[in-house]
Amino acid sequence: MASIQLKTEVPGPRSRATLARRASAVPNGLGKATEVVVERAEGALVHDVDGNTFLDFVGGIGALAVGHCPPSVVQAVQAQAASLIHMGSLVGTYESYVRLCELLNEVTPGSFPKKTLLANTGAEAVENAVKAARAYTRRPGVICFEGGYHGRTLLTLSLTSKYSLFKKTMGPFASDIVRLPMPNAYRTPRGTTAEQGLDWGIQQLEYAFTAQVDASEVAAIIIEPVQGEGGFVPVPPRFLRRIRELCDQHGIVMIADEVQCGFARTGKLFALEHYGIAADIIVTAKSLGAGMPISATTGRADIMDATHTGGMGGTYGGNPVTCVAAIAAIEMMRQPEFLARAERIGQMLRETLDGWKARHPIIGDVRGLGAMMLIELVKDRETKEPAPDETLAIIKGAFQKGVIAMRAGLFTNGIRFLPPLTITDDQLCEGLDVIEQALAEVEANAGLSSRLQPA
Repeated sequence: MASIQLKTEVPGPRSRATLARRASAVPNGLGKATEVVVERAEGALVHDVDGNTFLDFVGGIGALAVGHCPPSVVQAVQAQAASLIHMGSLVGTYESYVRLCELLNEVTPGSFPKKTLLANTGAEAVENAVKAARAYTRRPGVICFEGGYHGRTLLTLSLTSKYSLFKKTMGPFASDIVRLPMPNAYRTPRGTTAEQGLDWGIQQLEYAFTAQVDASEVAAIIIEPVQGEGGFVPVPPRFLRRIRELCDQHGIVMIADEVQCGFARTGKLFALEHYGIAADIIVTAKSLGAGMPISATTGRADIMDATHTGGMGGTYGGNPVTCVAAIAAIEMMRQPEFLARAERIGQMLRETLDGWKARHPIIGDVRGLGAMMLIELVKDRETKEPAPDETLAIIKGAFQKGVIAMRAGLFTNGIRFLPPLTITDDQLCEGLDVIEQALAEVEANAGLSSRLQPA
C-alpha cells in the first residue's frame, strides 16, 4: 500500500484557512517551502489537517535523522517534563546536562580532552565557538567561505554567504571577517578541471594571509565539511587538510560547522570522519535534538576554558527536556545498524539520482555525501545557467503529488534530499518516483526534455 494518501486537493480547505491566518499573523520574512499544515507526524510520514499523508524528504531541514516522534525520544521527553522542565544551567546543575556533555565529548572526532557548552540553536553554538576561539587566541579575525551558512544572528549572518536571500537590507555586519572561495567541482572557472579549481582555491586560501589578513590576527577558520544551504558541496579532502595544516602552523582554531551534515546524515556520525580530520571545535545542532531546540559547541578543553567565568551561557541553553531528547537521539544514531542504514539510504539516493541525470537534461549535477544529496538544475548543461524557477515548480509539483521537498544552493536551483534516516526502502522509492514525475513534467513544459547532452 502506498504511503502517500491524498484525500483532498492540496492544500485542502482546513489548510488554506490556517495559511490565511498565518499570512495575517506572521511576518512575510518567514518563508515556507510548502503549504503543508501539519497535524501530526511519525517516521517519514506527515499528516495534514485535511487528512492527507505526505512523505517528508526535508526532515525539518536535516533536524530529524531519527524521524518524526521516535518512541525513545518521546518517552524521554514525557518523563522529563513530569519532573523538571526548566532550571537554568546558570542557576544549578542537573544530570541530563552533564550526561549530554559527557556523551558529546565522547562521540565527537578527536582524542584530546574536550568540553561542551549547550545552547539553543546552531547560530548560537557558532557564536560560542567564535567567542571561545577569540578568547583563546586573543585575536579578532575569522575566515569563512563562499557558500557557507552559519546562521542568522549578527555575527553568524556576517559569516553566511548567499547575500540576496539572507542578508539583503540587514547590514551593517560584523567586522574582522574574511570570506574566501570554496572549491566546487561542478562550478569551476570555464576551461579548468575540478583539480585545477581546487589548486586555485588552495592558492587563494594561502594568499589571503598576505593580501587580506595576517595569520597572527586570525582566531579561527570556520567551515562546513559539507555545505548545506550552499548546495550540499562536500569540501575536497585536500582543501580541508590544508586548512588543518594552516591552523596548526599559525595557532588558528579550526571550527567545523556540522549543524546540518552531522549526526549520521553522511553515513558516519560526523562528516569529518570521512576525512580522518579532527577540528579543534565542532558545532552541532539540528538532528542532535531530534526536533527539540538544542545545540552544542564541543572542543578542546583548553580552548573551551579560555573565556572568563560568565563569558558563556544563556537562560535556556541545555534545557533538561531538550537534553534528554538529545541523549536518546545520540544513543539511537550512534548504533552501527543505524549508521549502516544511513549509508544504504545514501547509496540508494546516489544510484537513483545518477539515473535521473542520464535521463533528464535539466539536471546538471548530482552531489553530496551519504544520505545528504542534491540535484542542481540548469537550463543548459553547457552554460550551466541556473534554473531556479523550474526548481520551484518541481517542488510545488511534488507537493501536489504528496512529497515535501525543499530547495538549496547559492542560485536556489538545487533540490535537497534529507529524508529521515528511518524511512523505509518502499517509502524512499515512492517519494523519489513522485519527484521524478514532477521533474519530468516541468522539464517538458520548459522545452528541455529533448536537449539531453552528455553528462
